[in-house]
Amino acid sequence: MIDRLLRLLDGRESPNATPTDEDLRIAVAALLVETARMDQSFGDAERAVIASLLTNRFGLPAASVSALIQRADKHASDLVQYFPFTHNINQKMTQQEKAEFVEMLWRVAYADGVLDPHEDQLIRQIAGLIHVPDRDRMLARKRALKTDG
Repeated sequence: MIDRLLRLLDGRESPNATPTDEDLRIAVAALLVETARMDQSFGDAERAVIASLLTNRFGLPAASVSALIQRADKHASDLVQYFPFTHNINQKMTQQEKAEFVEMLWRVAYADGVLDPHEDQLIRQIAGLIHVPDRDRMLARKRALKTDG
């Protein structure tokens, strides 16, 4: 997977290749982890929320979710652009699934009880890149707050 990302980033592989289910899982997990890292802290509360969200979204066993989060954390620490991840999401998710993903991002951002301005900005950016309208982004935020509150 890392080799494929590197080939995408340096232009040796076309981003038009159809992403796999594993590509989608990595994309979702990496962007969730990136959201958690935006406030310079990736704590236990955020890890637990991410694990729960990934388990619910992909139906993976705990060991697979743990490994996915570790891989996503590595990807997030090496992240220089969001395009490979948002491209996979755009290719593999319906509009409804994208709105649900934005809700997942909000849940991670609020996991520690505080919305950092950097988290807010990142969610706005990702929502734009995956073509989730502002109205749907804000509705996703309200759902996340209702779920967590």
